Amino acid sequence: MNRRFLNSYYLVLVLLATTAFSAESQAIHALSAEDAIVLVKKNNISVKAAITNLAIQEQTNKEVTALALPKVTGSGATTDYFNIPVTLVPGEFFGGAPGSYMPVQFQQKFIASAGVALTQTLFDGSVFVGLKARSVALDYYKKAIDLTVEDLSVNVYKVYYQLLVSKTQIALEDSNIARAAKLLHDTRVMNENGFAEKLDVDKAAVQLTNLQTARQNTATTITNGFTSLKFLIGIPAADSIVLTTQFSETALTGGVSIDTTYDYKNRYDYQYLEIQKQLNDFDIKRYQAAYYPTLSLNGGYQKNAASNTYDIYSKSGTWFTTSYVGLSLNVPIFEGFAKNARLQRARLTSRLTSAQVDNLKLNIGQEVAIARNNFMNAINTMNSQKSNMQTAESVYTQTKKKFESGLASNTDLSNSQNDLITAQANYVNALYTAVIAKVDFLKAIGKI
Repeated sequence: MNRRFLNSYYLVLVLLATTAFSAESQAIHALSAEDAIVLVKKNNISVKAAITNLAIQEQTNKEVTALALPKVTGSGATTDYFNIPVTLVPGEFFGGAPGSYMPVQFQQKFIASAGVALTQTLFDGSVFVGLKARSVALDYYKKAIDLTVEDLSVNVYKVYYQLLVSKTQIALEDSNIARAAKLLHDTRVMNENGFAEKLDVDKAAVQLTNLQTARQNTATTITNGFTSLKFLIGIPAADSIVLTTQFSETALTGGVSIDTTYDYKNRYDYQYLEIQKQLNDFDIKRYQAAYYPTLSLNGGYQKNAASNTYDIYSKSGTWFTTSYVGLSLNVPIFEGFAKNARLQRARLTSRLTSAQVDNLKLNIGQEVAIARNNFMNAINTMNSQKSNMQTAESVYTQTKKKFESGLASNTDLSNSQNDLITAQANYVNALYTAVIAKVDFLKAIGKI
């Protein structure tokens, strides 16, 4: 079975596998690994949630900005007194006896007012700190998006490249099935001519059935892999995916420096904690500013009118003007130690974040070292298993020739075939391991 046929067969397998749970496929997506990452950023629910959190913070920033802007309010009122208020005044004002009181109505029946008031914060330490923290707060949520995308990208790359490796696995299993089918045919012919026992035919038939079962299991695993990939990138399960990125061992091992040099700042989780530390520092400044006085400017302009008849809104109505401007100074004196508790809590939180940053540095160093060792070992193992597979294939070919010449038994041929299958399985597992190790190493050094 030639390579071109196997590639075509694999493509058909992918299309059939990804539509196994749908009577009619909705769409076919030809995707490179980079295309898959683009779809993750566009469709994944976790990314959408992180983007929404950023939008929420943008609105929160507008609210903070509003605290520093002038506040203007308008007011208007009309009152109709059914019973005009009565005020008691000393009777001697009206010639009465000392100690007596006279009921007097100073209020008019109809009263109206209209005005506008302005308040402008001139100094409020907590507001100014909030204004300075706006851009850092946005950076915090932007970095949360980067972290979410990175975590999802790691999973996408692993699933995507494992599916590419499964192409090699399918090709090897198809080759094994072809060899086993040929062996079964030849053994039957030899049995018919008296050169092989019926037991040899049965062994060859069992071998072929086992290989076909393994092939079916691999196909199911591939189907599940495509389903997982579709979920990660946010496309319907009924759609089909064709992988367009070409996989090669050279691409797997090339283009990656495996030294231990790295920069903490390349890691999104490190950047995230650094921004968190900045926000903690702003919290400390905000609670410190709560001890400072606040100063605001107040102003107002108002019109008032009063009449015993409802003509205050007519041309004959008389309105009186009141206007003012003033400063308001509020000096905090004592609030039951609440401000101090908030300040100390902010300082402890900042200290905790600093400890987390230091611990993350240690973890990154350990993660890079382990990921590098795993990657190097995976590449070495892959190369060794590839060489071992080639040797096993050569042994099988020679044993098969001897078997056909009557110089080797069916048991010898069966053993060499089993050794070849085992070597192939080890090689495929080594490929899978190398793919995962490379992704883990790139994530460790901040290159995903």
